[in-house]
Amino acid sequence: MFVGTFREQQYQRNRKLLEARWFRYVLRQKAARKYSTTSKYVTMKPDPKLVEQLVEIITHEVLAAMMEEQERGSHSDGYQCRFDCANQLCVKLCVDKAGNVVNAGAERLSSTLGVIPSDMSLAKMIDHTLLKPDATQQEIAQLCFEARKHNFASVCVNPTWVRLCAQLLQGSPVKVCTVIGFPLGATAPEVKAFEAQTAIEQGATEIDMVINIGALKARDLELVAKDIRGVVNVAHARGHIVKVILETALLTDEEKTIASLIAKEAGADFVKTSTGFASGGATVHDVALMRKAVGPQMGVKASGGVRTYEDAENMIKAGATRIGASAGVKIIQGPSNQASAANARVEPSRNEAAAGSSTKSY
Repeated sequence: MFVGTFREQQYQRNRKLLEARWFRYVLRQKAARKYSTTSKYVTMKPDPKLVEQLVEIITHEVLAAMMEEQERGSHSDGYQCRFDCANQLCVKLCVDKAGNVVNAGAERLSSTLGVIPSDMSLAKMIDHTLLKPDATQQEIAQLCFEARKHNFASVCVNPTWVRLCAQLLQGSPVKVCTVIGFPLGATAPEVKAFEAQTAIEQGATEIDMVINIGALKARDLELVAKDIRGVVNVAHARGHIVKVILETALLTDEEKTIASLIAKEAGADFVKTSTGFASGGATVHDVALMRKAVGPQMGVKASGGVRTYEDAENMIKAGATRIGASAGVKIIQGPSNQASAANARVEPSRNEAAAGSSTKSY
C-alpha cells in the first residue's frame, strides 16, 4: 500500500515538475537567441516519451530513498539497508558493519565468536521457496535477489510467478522451480500435464508436482502412475526435471514406499516429502524411508518445516539431496552458537565411535 500510493503521488508530482522545467528551458533559449514569436521553438512541446523515462528514473530514486530512510530508522547504527528499484520492483539489501568492510574491499575479517561463513555447497542443495498465496511481486523479487546472491539451487514459486522469476534470474545458474497440482494434487492428469507445459514455456526448468493422494490411498495405482508419467513426459521432452511430492504427513509408511516406487518407475527424478500445507512436513524418518525405497540413484527432497542448519543437516544425513525451505538464508549461515557448543562437547566421543568406518553419501 505504501509503495503504490507513494509511487503514484510522486509520479504525478515529478511529471509536472519536468514539464515546467522543459518550458522554462525553451523560454530561456528563445530569449538568448532572440527568436521571433512565430518561431517553432515557442510552441515546442516536451517529448512525451522522454518525459515518461525521466519521471520513471526520478520516481524510482525517490522511492528507494524513502524506503531506505524508513528502514534505517528501524535498525541500529551498525545495520544498514539500501533498496535497488527498477520496473516498479524494489529489492532490499542489508549489511552490518562487517558487510560494509567487505564491500569496501576487505578480503578477510578477524573477529571473535559468532562469525560463521556461508556454506556454498549447502546453498546449492536448497530450493529457496515462497509459495504462500499472498506473495507479492516485491517479495518474489526479493526471493530471486537472495537466490542469486547466495547461489541457491533454485527458487520455488507458484506458476503465476514463473515468467517474472525467469526474467530476474536470467544469466544466473539459479533454476526456476514451480509447483503443479499444488497443494492438493487432486486435479486431472491432463490438467497437470498442461499446467507443467505452460510453466516450462514461461521459463520453469524444475517441476514439483503433487501426486493424486486420494487415488493412492484408494489403491488406484494406475491413476497415480498416469498422473506422474504425464508430467514427466512433458518435462523430460525439454530436458527438465520432475520432483514428485508425496505429502507424507497424510500417508502410512507402506503408502510412502509404494508412492516412491511408482514415482521411480514413472521416470521422475526426485521424490519429495511435503507441500508444507498439510498437517506436517519433512521428518528424518520419512526421508530415510524414501531413500531406502528409491535407492541411491534418485533424488530425495526434504521440504516442509526445515528451518535451521541443524534441520537441513539431519535431513541430508538421512538421505536428502535437496532441501526445500523458505528459510534458506538463515540455514546457510550455519549452526546456532548453542548448537555449535553442544557439538563441540560431544565431538571427541563421536570421532572415536566413527574411527575406521566409512560414510556413504547420496
